[in-house]
Amino acid sequence: MQNCRRCISLAGLLRMPLFLRPSFSNDLSLRRLHRAAFLFSRKKPETNLSTLFKPVQVHANMDSEDVGSELSGKLEKAELLKILNKFTQRREIKSLCNENGLDAYLQQQAFGSFRRFCIEAENLPVDLHITFSDITQGAGHIDDIFPYFLRHAKTVFPHLDCMDDLKKISDLRQPANWYSNARAITRKIVFHAGPTNSGKTYHAMERYLSAKSGVYCGPLKLLATEVYNKANERGTPCDLVTGEERKFGISENSPANHVACTVEMTSVNTPYEVAVIDEIQQIRDPQRGWAWTRAFLGLIADEVHVCGEPGALDLLQKICETTGETVEVRRYDRLTELTVENTALGSLDNIVPGDCIVCFSKHDIYTVSREIEARGKEVAVIYGGLPPGTKLAQAAKFNDPANSCKVMVATDAIGMGLNLSIRRIIFYSLIKPSMNERGEREIDTISVSSALQIAGRAGRFRTQWEHGYVTAFKSEDLQTLQRILAQTPEPIKQAGLHPTADQIELYAYHLPSSSLSNLMDIFVNLCTVDDSLYFMCNIEDFKFLAEMIQHVPLPLRARYVFCCAPINRKMPFVCSMFLKVARQYSRNEPITFDFIKKNCGWPFKLPKTILDLVHLEAVFDVMDLYRFMDLFPEAAYVRDAQKELDEIIQQGVFQITRLLKNTEASQDGDISNYAIRRITHTKEPRLPSLSRGRLTERLLAQGLLTPGMLSELRKEWDAQQVGKSNLQSNENSETVVNSDDEDNYSGIGRKTRKKRRK
Repeated sequence: MQNCRRCISLAGLLRMPLFLRPSFSNDLSLRRLHRAAFLFSRKKPETNLSTLFKPVQVHANMDSEDVGSELSGKLEKAELLKILNKFTQRREIKSLCNENGLDAYLQQQAFGSFRRFCIEAENLPVDLHITFSDITQGAGHIDDIFPYFLRHAKTVFPHLDCMDDLKKISDLRQPANWYSNARAITRKIVFHAGPTNSGKTYHAMERYLSAKSGVYCGPLKLLATEVYNKANERGTPCDLVTGEERKFGISENSPANHVACTVEMTSVNTPYEVAVIDEIQQIRDPQRGWAWTRAFLGLIADEVHVCGEPGALDLLQKICETTGETVEVRRYDRLTELTVENTALGSLDNIVPGDCIVCFSKHDIYTVSREIEARGKEVAVIYGGLPPGTKLAQAAKFNDPANSCKVMVATDAIGMGLNLSIRRIIFYSLIKPSMNERGEREIDTISVSSALQIAGRAGRFRTQWEHGYVTAFKSEDLQTLQRILAQTPEPIKQAGLHPTADQIELYAYHLPSSSLSNLMDIFVNLCTVDDSLYFMCNIEDFKFLAEMIQHVPLPLRARYVFCCAPINRKMPFVCSMFLKVARQYSRNEPITFDFIKKNCGWPFKLPKTILDLVHLEAVFDVMDLYRFMDLFPEAAYVRDAQKELDEIIQQGVFQITRLLKNTEASQDGDISNYAIRRITHTKEPRLPSLSRGRLTERLLAQGLLTPGMLSELRKEWDAQQVGKSNLQSNENSETVVNSDDEDNYSGIGRKTRKKRRK
């Protein structure tokens, strides 16, 4: 099978144009060759822009008075159809269509619509009726129809009249000009460049805290919360603003001069003395990069301090050339030593205090944590789906020297946003799923940037483990890991952009019949971007939500805001609640705390299994969705309930091994419920418990299958098996079967038993 795949990859490579083929040399590894062929085979063909424009339905004229017939007589439908068919086939007409922006696809659609309109209309417009009458009587030429056809085509495809306006709206070649307030001042740009644990963010934060006013823009709400807490503890009143939460350092009626926020929530209308943009290398992220670009270009601040890896410097300098600004660079070296070990861990028996095993899937998190606790060692667990409070509690448990927990199992969520006292980072695997710029899910070796970010968490300055170590769990991964960590991250070439709500509203003005998802598609395909500096971010998640609520009647601005909601589209429960909230809002009915309680199962109970824990995490995300909108009443009640839920999830994670055991016990207990008696004539394949098996466990862990859905499936399975058993027992009531002797299914076996009875 592997050889077949390689052959397919090589065949794809040979189909590549000569100028795109990689050059062959002796040192070129076969793996690179396969990768190049794979990427070429995954390349999507260019989208025909015309196919994105959906035809508008034009209804026939229903006027009661047929003025055209009174002036020139009735038209025969059959004769009319002949004229229309000749019209559509004329080469001159097709040439005129091309000159007016109608390509082959649009011509086909417009000709079909015009034909239906003319044939189905009871009364044609007077001028068109007379034109057709003249043609049938030989007094006119068939080409005389074209002006009326073009008028109809522009009604069916409104963009034909406004294509220049649409292109102007989606001209993104100079995004710096979008932020006139930022361009009106002279900003000082300071880039703090350095690896993890180099103190770059510390120096930027010191300037932030000493300023009269400031804003901190972080990649995670966890980091924003940490800055909010630190600033207020040091006597600098600071407000917290994330997509789901508002907290005030002084009071709700008296905003503080300092703000800590997630980068998406950054205000580009408020002036500050100092702004800090953290993890600037995320500007290249296919999904969220636009937020860093917006903050860097749009912040109104006397000083903008940017923190991140050195690979972003060239791009920032080129962007600043477009704004007329210069970049002051401050470089930092790592404060502690980091050593890549020469041997892999090999076995979980070799775990020592201060170790952190990094996994890239929940399934691995559960497996590894259970195996470690089976060896009598307590484990702290951190992954992306956990609430911020739970992550902080697990981090505090691991960092506390007096706590018995000395080992951590985590995803790459520890790469940003948590201060952890880690002695050694152990990569359980080097394969990580990711999303490319086209919204496609890929599985590939971890990038150099991510590997360095995660590995750098070992050996934090001024902790008990100032010398950090890095290794792999599997011996076959160690050499690859050493090679990755020996490299420097590739320079960042492009910054992300995203359509704004104002731009989409202008599009909707010109194309009023288009859906939001369709408007986004047209914008992305029609936009003009300076490829040397920028790229268009992936909009698949946005489009997914837009299509989900397309049938819900909402104003465009509200629809856009809903589609910006920070939800995981892979969680069915979260998506269904998203739809319910949108429907409730569209009916102008209040989305109260009672609505949330009714649909989320409040009050909450301690989780007994992993499935319960996953469901509670989904409920937490739903409450984030409620607070995200900032339009609904009773947000305070939801915030209190979310705190309670966070504490319950914390208790569940503290006992994650017990939850795993309970899950397996319930699975084993289900086996007896689904046991099927062997019967004659038919040998049905036995379906195991619906919660058993790697695939099902993965679906449950990812939230694609909820506990409620699992329960319904079990009930259906039970009812189905009871019905089958009754039917088959009736059919075979006269036959006795030995369930241990499978040879007795034959007719010879039955005759032998009858003879023995005689």
